[in-house]
Amino acid sequence: MTSTLAAIPGFAARLKEATQADHTAAEGSGFVTALLAGELPRTAYADLLGQTHAVYAVLEEAAEAQADSPEVRPFLHPGLVRLPALEADLAFLLGPEWRRELAILPATERYVARLREVAFDWPAGLVAHHYLRYLGDLSGGQIIRRLVGRTFGLERDGLRFYVFDQIPKPKPFKDAYRAALDAAPWSAAEQDRVIAEVSLAFRLNADVFADLGARHGGTTPA
Repeated sequence: MTSTLAAIPGFAARLKEATQADHTAAEGSGFVTALLAGELPRTAYADLLGQTHAVYAVLEEAAEAQADSPEVRPFLHPGLVRLPALEADLAFLLGPEWRRELAILPATERYVARLREVAFDWPAGLVAHHYLRYLGDLSGGQIIRRLVGRTFGLERDGLRFYVFDQIPKPKPFKDAYRAALDAAPWSAAEQDRVIAEVSLAFRLNADVFADLGARHGGTTPA
Protein backbone atom coordinates (compact mmCIF):
# COMPACT_ATOMS: atom_id res chain seq x y z
CA MET A 1 0.00 0.00 0.00
CA THR A 2 2.83 2.39 0.82
CA SER A 3 4.40 2.10 -2.64
CA THR A 4 1.02 2.59 -4.31
CA LEU A 5 0.34 5.77 -2.35
CA ALA A 6 3.83 7.05 -3.02
CA ALA A 7 3.21 6.66 -6.75
CA ILE A 8 0.16 8.94 -6.70
CA PRO A 9 1.27 12.39 -7.88
CA GLY A 10 0.35 15.44 -5.85
CA PHE A 11 -1.96 18.08 -7.20
CA ALA A 12 0.86 20.37 -8.33
CA ALA A 13 2.32 17.62 -10.52
CA ARG A 14 -1.09 16.75 -11.96
CA LEU A 15 -1.78 20.42 -12.64
CA LYS A 16 1.49 20.83 -14.53
CA GLU A 17 0.91 17.69 -16.58
CA ALA A 18 -2.72 18.49 -17.39
CA THR A 19 -1.90 22.00 -18.62
CA GLN A 20 1.39 21.24 -20.37
CA ALA A 21 -0.03 21.32 -23.90
CA ASP A 22 -1.57 24.76 -23.38
CA HIS A 23 1.65 25.96 -21.73
CA THR A 24 3.76 24.76 -24.66
CA ALA A 25 1.44 26.37 -27.18
CA ALA A 26 1.60 29.72 -25.39
CA GLU A 27 5.37 29.86 -24.99
CA GLY A 28 5.88 28.72 -28.59
CA SER A 29 4.05 31.69 -30.06
CA GLY A 30 5.60 33.37 -33.06
CA PHE A 31 5.75 36.72 -31.30
CA VAL A 32 7.75 35.35 -28.38
CA THR A 33 10.06 33.43 -30.70
CA ALA A 34 10.72 36.51 -32.84
CA LEU A 35 11.22 38.77 -29.81
CA LEU A 36 13.73 36.45 -28.15
CA ALA A 37 15.54 35.99 -31.47
CA GLY A 38 16.12 39.73 -31.67
CA GLU A 39 13.89 40.12 -34.71
CA LEU A 40 11.54 42.74 -33.23
CA PRO A 41 12.18 46.31 -32.08
CA ARG A 42 12.35 47.44 -28.49
CA THR A 43 8.90 48.97 -28.85
CA ALA A 44 7.50 45.44 -29.22
CA TYR A 45 9.06 44.45 -25.90
CA ALA A 46 7.67 47.60 -24.27
CA ASP A 47 4.24 46.74 -25.66
CA LEU A 48 4.49 43.26 -24.14
CA LEU A 49 5.23 44.84 -20.76
CA GLY A 50 2.31 47.21 -21.25
CA GLN A 51 -0.12 44.36 -21.82
CA THR A 52 1.43 42.56 -18.86
CA HIS A 53 0.90 45.63 -16.70
CA ALA A 54 -2.82 45.60 -17.48
CA VAL A 55 -3.04 41.97 -16.36
CA TYR A 56 -1.01 42.40 -13.18
CA ALA A 57 -2.91 45.52 -12.14
CA VAL A 58 -6.03 43.39 -11.81
CA LEU A 59 -4.29 40.26 -10.54
CA GLU A 60 -2.57 42.10 -7.71
CA GLU A 61 -5.73 44.02 -6.87
CA ALA A 62 -7.51 40.67 -6.53
CA ALA A 63 -4.67 39.23 -4.43
CA GLU A 64 -4.98 42.16 -2.04
CA ALA A 65 -8.75 41.77 -1.91
CA GLN A 66 -8.44 38.06 -1.05
CA ALA A 67 -5.36 38.30 1.17
CA ASP A 68 -7.29 37.14 4.24
CA SER A 69 -8.63 34.00 2.58
CA PRO A 70 -7.04 30.87 4.11
CA GLU A 71 -7.01 29.31 0.62
CA VAL A 72 -5.10 32.22 -0.86
CA ARG A 73 -2.79 33.27 2.00
CA PRO A 74 -0.22 30.43 1.58
CA PHE A 75 0.56 31.62 -1.96
CA LEU A 76 1.11 35.30 -1.25
CA HIS A 77 4.55 36.78 -0.71
CA PRO A 78 5.49 40.48 -0.86
CA GLY A 79 8.47 39.62 -3.04
CA LEU A 80 6.17 38.47 -5.82
CA VAL A 81 4.48 41.83 -6.33
CA ARG A 82 5.34 43.01 -9.83
CA LEU A 83 3.37 46.20 -10.45
CA PRO A 84 6.00 48.71 -9.20
CA ALA A 85 8.71 46.97 -11.24
CA LEU A 86 6.53 46.97 -14.35
CA GLU A 87 5.84 50.67 -13.96
CA ALA A 88 9.54 51.42 -13.52
CA ASP A 89 10.34 49.41 -16.66
CA LEU A 90 7.68 51.16 -18.70
CA ALA A 91 8.84 54.58 -17.54
CA PHE A 92 12.40 53.67 -18.54
CA LEU A 93 11.40 52.29 -21.95
CA LEU A 94 8.66 54.75 -22.93
CA GLY A 95 9.24 57.79 -20.74
CA PRO A 96 7.21 59.43 -17.97
CA GLU A 97 4.08 59.58 -20.13
CA TRP A 98 4.15 55.84 -20.73
CA ARG A 99 0.49 55.38 -19.85
CA ARG A 100 -0.45 57.49 -22.85
CA GLU A 101 1.72 55.35 -25.09
CA LEU A 102 -0.10 52.13 -24.28
CA ALA A 103 -2.87 50.71 -26.41
CA ILE A 104 -4.46 47.74 -24.70
CA LEU A 105 -5.14 44.89 -27.10
CA PRO A 106 -8.50 43.11 -27.43
CA ALA A 107 -6.98 39.86 -26.16
CA THR A 108 -5.63 41.67 -23.10
CA GLU A 109 -9.07 43.13 -22.44
CA ARG A 110 -10.54 39.60 -22.54
CA TYR A 111 -7.83 38.37 -20.17
CA VAL A 112 -8.53 41.20 -17.74
CA ALA A 113 -12.27 40.60 -17.97
CA ARG A 114 -11.77 36.95 -17.02
CA LEU A 115 -9.67 37.96 -14.03
CA ARG A 116 -12.37 40.33 -12.86
CA GLU A 117 -14.91 37.57 -13.31
CA VAL A 118 -13.19 34.91 -11.22
CA ALA A 119 -10.28 36.29 -9.19
CA PHE A 120 -12.11 38.45 -6.66
CA ASP A 121 -14.63 36.03 -5.19
CA TRP A 122 -13.29 32.54 -6.05
CA PRO A 123 -10.14 31.88 -4.01
CA ALA A 124 -9.04 28.86 -6.03
CA GLY A 125 -9.64 30.81 -9.24
CA LEU A 126 -7.28 33.52 -8.07
CA VAL A 127 -4.70 30.88 -7.18
CA ALA A 128 -5.01 29.39 -10.68
CA HIS A 129 -4.04 32.69 -12.31
CA HIS A 130 -1.51 33.50 -9.60
CA TYR A 131 0.21 30.16 -10.17
CA LEU A 132 0.48 30.62 -13.92
CA ARG A 133 1.86 34.14 -13.75
CA TYR A 134 4.30 34.10 -10.86
CA LEU A 135 5.78 30.62 -11.26
CA GLY A 136 6.20 31.48 -14.92
CA ASP A 137 8.01 34.69 -14.00
CA LEU A 138 10.36 32.74 -11.72
CA SER A 139 10.99 30.07 -14.37
CA GLY A 140 10.83 30.93 -18.07
CA GLY A 141 10.76 34.60 -17.20
CA GLN A 142 14.42 34.38 -16.20
CA ILE A 143 15.31 33.12 -19.69
CA ILE A 144 13.37 36.03 -21.19
CA ARG A 145 15.29 38.39 -18.92
CA ARG A 146 18.65 37.17 -20.19
CA LEU A 147 17.73 37.11 -23.88
CA VAL A 148 15.88 40.42 -23.93
CA GLY A 149 18.66 42.04 -21.94
CA ARG A 150 21.22 40.83 -24.44
CA THR A 151 19.14 41.86 -27.45
CA PHE A 152 18.36 45.40 -26.29
CA GLY A 153 21.43 46.09 -24.18
CA LEU A 154 19.51 46.17 -20.91
CA GLU A 155 21.03 45.27 -17.55
CA ARG A 156 18.50 46.15 -14.86
CA ASP A 157 16.43 49.11 -16.00
CA GLY A 158 13.83 47.75 -18.38
CA LEU A 159 14.17 44.28 -16.87
CA ARG A 160 13.04 44.93 -13.30
CA PHE A 161 9.84 42.94 -13.88
CA TYR A 162 11.95 39.78 -13.98
CA VAL A 163 14.13 40.66 -10.96
CA PHE A 164 12.98 39.16 -7.65
CA ASP A 165 15.24 40.74 -5.06
CA GLN A 166 13.26 39.28 -2.16
CA ILE A 167 13.35 35.75 -3.62
CA PRO A 168 17.07 35.13 -4.15
CA LYS A 169 16.65 31.36 -4.56
CA PRO A 170 13.69 30.66 -6.88
CA LYS A 171 13.86 26.85 -6.72
CA PRO A 172 13.15 26.44 -2.98
CA PHE A 173 10.44 29.07 -3.29
CA LYS A 174 8.79 27.26 -6.21
CA ASP A 175 9.04 23.95 -4.36
CA ALA A 176 7.26 25.51 -1.37
CA TYR A 177 4.61 26.98 -3.66
CA ARG A 178 3.94 23.56 -5.21
CA ALA A 179 3.76 22.03 -1.73
CA ALA A 180 1.09 24.61 -0.89
CA LEU A 181 -0.84 23.51 -3.97
CA ASP A 182 -0.63 19.92 -2.80
CA ALA A 183 -1.90 20.95 0.63
CA ALA A 184 -4.75 23.16 -0.59
CA PRO A 185 -8.10 22.01 0.88
CA TRP A 186 -9.80 21.47 -2.47
CA SER A 187 -12.10 18.63 -3.40
CA ALA A 188 -11.46 16.63 -6.56
CA ALA A 189 -14.11 18.68 -8.33
CA GLU A 190 -12.48 21.93 -7.22
CA GLN A 191 -9.10 20.70 -8.37
CA ASP A 192 -10.60 19.98 -11.79
CA ARG A 193 -11.95 23.54 -11.89
CA VAL A 194 -8.49 24.90 -11.09
CA ILE A 195 -6.92 22.81 -13.85
CA ALA A 196 -9.50 24.08 -16.32
CA GLU A 197 -8.90 27.67 -15.23
CA VAL A 198 -5.13 27.37 -15.62
CA SER A 199 -5.60 25.93 -19.11
CA LEU A 200 -7.88 28.83 -19.97
CA ALA A 201 -5.34 31.31 -18.59
CA PHE A 202 -2.63 29.85 -20.82
CA ARG A 203 -4.94 30.24 -23.82
CA LEU A 204 -5.74 33.82 -22.86
CA ASN A 205 -2.03 34.50 -22.60
CA ALA A 206 -1.45 32.92 -26.02
CA ASP A 207 -4.15 35.17 -27.47
CA VAL A 208 -2.29 38.22 -26.16
CA PHE A 209 0.87 37.00 -27.89
CA ALA A 210 -1.11 36.51 -31.09
CA ASP A 211 -2.43 40.08 -30.94
CA LEU A 212 1.09 41.35 -30.26
CA GLY A 213 2.33 39.36 -33.24
CA ALA A 214 -0.34 40.88 -35.46
CA ARG A 215 0.70 44.36 -34.30
CA HIS A 216 4.49 43.99 -34.44
CA GLY A 217 5.22 40.96 -36.58
CA GLY A 218 5.92 37.41 -35.57
CA THR A 219 3.11 34.95 -36.09
CA THR A 220 2.45 31.54 -34.59
CA PRO A 221 4.46 28.92 -36.49
CA ALA A 222 2.45 26.42 -38.54
